[in-house]
Amino acid sequence: MPIRVQTEDFDLSTEIAKLRAGQPQVGAVATFIGTVRDINDGAGVSEMELEHYPGMTEKALEDIVAQARSRWNIIDALVIHRVGPLKPLDQIVLVAVTSRHRGESFAACEFIMDFLKTQAPFWKKEQTPNGARWVDARVTDDKALAKWGVASDNAGPAA
Repeated sequence: MPIRVQTEDFDLSTEIAKLRAGQPQVGAVATFIGTVRDINDGAGVSEMELEHYPGMTEKALEDIVAQARSRWNIIDALVIHRVGPLKPLDQIVLVAVTSRHRGESFAACEFIMDFLKTQAPFWKKEQTPNGARWVDARVTDDKALAKWGVASDNAGPAA
């Protein structure tokens, strides 16, 4: 279960090859890549900076993957999350899950991403034409988490 929080970019094909190496039982790989958009909440975004608490963040990501393992029969999972300043089009996060069959990989990948959006200790600050602003948690992210039977205490905007 590789978990990495890093400033460096990642290469999807390299990461998937490493995740699958020596595991001939893998029949499915589901992935999600999140990228920086150039607009959010109606304002242009020239940069996003992600902050975190080292050690605490990795532990939270490990716990999220452990919860996915307890729900689905997955072979392995990879979470890479970038921190520091990022520009539009930059990759932010990679979640990849391997399993014997696609259903487990799809579900676990979505679950990990839904949990990551609300439960992982990352803070995002965007640079907009009106200055810097912190990005609040969204009600839609809480709703995504609720479908897995988990309530979140975030109280962000409904967007």
